[in-house]
Formats: sequence, structure tokens, C-alpha cells
Amino acid sequence: MRKLWLHFGPVSEMREVVELYTDGGARGNPGPAGIGAVVYDPSTSPPQVLASVSETIGVATNNVAEYRAMIVGLEISANFPAQLLRVRSDSLLVIRQLQGVWKVKQPHLKPLHAQALALLRNTHAFDLDHVPREKNTEADFLVNAALDAQVEYEQ
Repeated sequence: MRKLWLHFGPVSEMREVVELYTDGGARGNPGPAGIGAVVYDPSTSPPQVLASVSETIGVATNNVAEYRAMIVGLEISANFPAQLLRVRSDSLLVIRQLQGVWKVKQPHLKPLHAQALALLRNTHAFDLDHVPREKNTEADFLVNAALDAQVEYEQ
């Protein structure tokens, strides 16, 4: 079940910069998986949350969850057009593959990679960067909140 929250501001207003933080995780590999994404307007102090998503995605590997988080994050960030979309993830694999630094060798990741690239190409301009987990706390929280809620629901 997807939980999407649009928080602030006119959706179609062109901003200078929008930041997207994504995270995906699986409890087990594969195992129950979830995704989290947060879209920020960094021009405010503190940065304003424009939208966020917290969702379970069934059973998946960690890498699939990371890609799915990226895809959903890019889809929701499209509601907030910007001159520059800064994309941040703690998945070095996803970031390096989207940057073209690393090849996508696993066949099951190739369609997810292609979908994420297509979404990136629809932005005005983008910047991809790997961040350590401690700088991705909100997206990580949303992943775990989705997985924890699923466990509570099933009990």
C-alpha cells in the first residue's frame, strides 16, 4: 500500500533546485521490502518537504528495492519542476549505474535501470550523488516505517 504525502506549495511552480532522497531496503535478501523517498525545496531554511512516500513492495532484493525507491521518487519529484533536480541515495550501486560508471550486469535490474534513466531524461537537468546512510535518515525512516507497519498489520 502506497502512502504518498504532498506537503507544501504549488505543484507546477518552477523552482531553481529540488532535492530527492531515496532509500529502499529488504529484511532478508530477498525478503519483505519497502521504499522511501523525500522531495525537498532546499531554498528554504530548513529545507521544506514537498512530498514523501513510504510503501511496501512485497518480497524483493535490496537492490530491487533501491531501484524501485529511485523510480517512485523520480515520479513524485516530476510534480515539482526545477531547473536542477539533485538526486541523492545511499545505494552506491544505483547511483554508479545511473551515472554510467558501472555496468548493469544483473538482467532483472536492467528494466529498472532503463525506467529510472528515462525518468531522469525527462528532467530539465539532474545531478546524481551517493550519500552515506547518516545523511539519508528521512528516506531510511520511511522505508522502515512502511515495513514496521506491514508487520503490525499482519499480526
